[in-house]
Amino acid sequence: MKRLALLSSVLLLTAVWAVAQYNNQSGSQSSSDMSNTTIEGCLSGSDGSYSLTDKSGTTYQLTGDTAKLQNHVGHTIQVTGTSASDPTMKGKQSGSMSSPSDTEPTFNVTSFKHVSNTCSSMH
Repeated sequence: MKRLALLSSVLLLTAVWAVAQYNNQSGSQSSSDMSNTTIEGCLSGSDGSYSLTDKSGTTYQLTGDTAKLQNHVGHTIQVTGTSASDPTMKGKQSGSMSSPSDTEPTFNVTSFKHVSNTCSSMH
């Protein structure tokens, strides 16, 4: 009888531990997925320096996984990733020299999807 009680306790503790581990992993995946953003816009640029202008007119300097974008310049695409800079902080850093990233928010691309061969619908 003591063995049965001990075995039941061990099984119960193992089950509780397994559920706690599953919830911990699921929670961390969800929070990283929530930080991903998708932006649709017109792609421009060349030679690894690309930008995307959305329908509101905001232009994002693209970084990250941009190696396959060359064939989509002048097309409407959707990029998924994270914003690497906060446009509200522009001009608030003292002593910094002006660069394209000072005027454009930066977006770190993790993937993209082709939407249209033209950008006419964006303007």
